[in-house]
Parts: sequence; C-alpha cells; structure tokens
Amino acid sequence: MEINLEKTPTFIISRTDSIGDVVLTIPMAGILKKHYPNSSVIFIGNNYTYPVLLLSEHVDLVIKKEDLLSNILNLKDLNAAVIFHVSPDVEIAKLAQKSKIKYRIGTSHRWFHWLYCNIQVSFSRKKSLLHESILNLKLLKPLIKDVEKIELKDIQNYYGFKVKKRNNNSEKIKIIFHPKSKGSAREWKLSYFHDLIKLLPKDKFEIYITGTELEYQKIQNECSQIFDYEHVINMCGKFTLNEFVAFIQQSDVLLACSTGPLHIAAACEIHAIGIYASAQNMHPNRWAAQGKNTKIFFTDKICFECNNSTECACINQILPNKIAEFIKRIPNSL
Repeated sequence: MEINLEKTPTFIISRTDSIGDVVLTIPMAGILKKHYPNSSVIFIGNNYTYPVLLLSEHVDLVIKKEDLLSNILNLKDLNAAVIFHVSPDVEIAKLAQKSKIKYRIGTSHRWFHWLYCNIQVSFSRKKSLLHESILNLKLLKPLIKDVEKIELKDIQNYYGFKVKKRNNNSEKIKIIFHPKSKGSAREWKLSYFHDLIKLLPKDKFEIYITGTELEYQKIQNECSQIFDYEHVINMCGKFTLNEFVAFIQQSDVLLACSTGPLHIAAACEIHAIGIYASAQNMHPNRWAAQGKNTKIFFTDKICFECNNSTECACINQILPNKIAEFIKRIPNSL
C-alpha cells in the first residue's frame, strides 16, 4: 500500500508492556521526528510506564491503554494518520481499526494483525538474533525506506531524554545497586553485590540499594549484611516510579541485571552497568541497554542450561572484582 501523508502528520506508537521494552521503543519517536519534523508523536503505554514516556522530548503526548479501554479517551479524536503496533495487543489493534486510522502497521506474524492492520511487515521476534530496538525499527520501513541503515550504536541518539550535567568535584560517586528484577531477568547473586560493596572504598563511593518493599524483604532474607556499611543506604520501597526516575537522573552509576531501571539509566546517559545471562533469549545481543555510558558484562558462551532454571550459572561466572575494577575507573570520566 502506498502511504501519502499530509505535511503535519500525527503518528501513534503502541507499546503496552514493560519499562525496558518501552525504553527500547522510544527511539522510533526520535527517528520519526527526524524524518517528519512537523509531525506529532503519540505514545500508547500503560499506567506503569507512563512516567518513563514523559521523559522523551520526542513524545508529544502519552496516553494510557487503560484510559482508552475505559472510554476516558477516544482514539478517533487524536486524528492520527498512522499507528504502529509494536507490541501485539489485540484490543488496541481492534480499536485502531474501529477508529478508522488510515494506516495501521503491525507484524505479519500475529493473526489478528491480518484482521485489523492494513499494512503487515514480515519479521519475527521469537528467534531473531537482532537487538530489540532494531527489530522495532522494522515497523518504520513502510514510511522510511532507509531505516535499515540505522545501526545499533545509533539508537542512543534518538531517546530525547534529559541528560544530567556533570562536573568534576570532590563529592562521592553516587551508585545505585538494583539487585532484583521482579523475576523478569536472571539475577546476579546477592553475595556478589555484598562482595562488591567491600571492594569499593567508602571515602569515594556512596551506594544506594533500590527495589520494591517486597524485594527488600527478599534481600534481607538472602543477604542482610549488605546493609551493614556506613556508605550503603537502603532506598527500597522509598520511591514512586516518578521519584525513582528522578533519583536515577541525579546519580552517577547504576548497576543492575537486564531490568527497566538499567535501560532508563542508559537513556539518561549515566554510567549504566548491566550484568547479563548468556542464554539466547536473554542475551545482550538482543536485550542490552543502549547508551553512551553503558557497559555490559556477560560470559562469552551461549548458555542453554539456564533457560529453565531459577539459578543462572553463567551470570554468576562474572566476578565482583571485574565490576569493581571498572567502577573504580569511572570517577576519572565524570
């Protein structure tokens, strides 16, 4: 189908799942704004990801799926010319067709996109070796023919997040340790976080442990001594998501596994250190956070044993002293 747009088109990007997925989708908005400078970009998210989407200057309006389904907002009133169904969501796809959005773009690998989308792009995420952010860009191909020329290293240029200004002073380096992931990723064992704390001098580093209140209880049960240091501050359960995002922006370093906060930190250009499993469906080749100050640690071999296990042997081959050596070099670059 040939696409004809007016000079000031309105685009909708729909991605209604996790924070990490949403952060890796936001560059679509930046790329659309580059190619269509007078356009408006609306992002459909959910209650949980709403505060993160507000960070991007490329997103003109954020609406919640919950508000659309409860008829608080009417999709038709947005007068959008194009909707990109990044996450497969049958309710949003059906609503977009009902609202008569002219161009409805989705992957051809979802049956309901054949019913509700009039442009299907052929690609599959399930077995792809491409990075998630690059897979997202495939949906732009009907509008931007040379989108495939965008490389993974370019993704970091399209977030549009506010970046903290740094200056060299004598203050301690502020580090966030975010050890848990709500079960969404393989986790580095807590005893390694404890060992890492002992390797970071208290006169140079200030460490904040973050997570939910429930995660705090798990940390207490598994490794309570992690809080037994004067340069370690417990911030678990202390923040709303809005507050946590602001706290990340004012920190210098964030250490986590493959979680939403790691992706936020990367997009905000603080030093985001990711510890990743090597199982194919969790590998950094697919899910690494993308940012100018991002460092990813993982083992070289592809791990098959960890796919169906709560314990991850490969991620625990990454030793605390390696992380400590990297972190100790960070102050020279701030």
